[in-house]
Amino acid sequence: MDFLRDLWNFLRVRKKWWLAPLIIVLILLGLLIVLGGSSALAPFIYTLF
Repeated sequence: MDFLRDLWNFLRVRKKWWLAPLIIVLILLGLLIVLGGSSALAPFIYTLF
């Protein structure tokens, strides 16, 4: 969680708000990959693509 706090401070101080949607999408894709590979939801996730 320390990394997320540092990232938030970087975005806030340097006013790089355009990076926020990019980071959110990357985090969501990472979670989707993790859940898709190791859960019972995998067949449903694969049908989305």
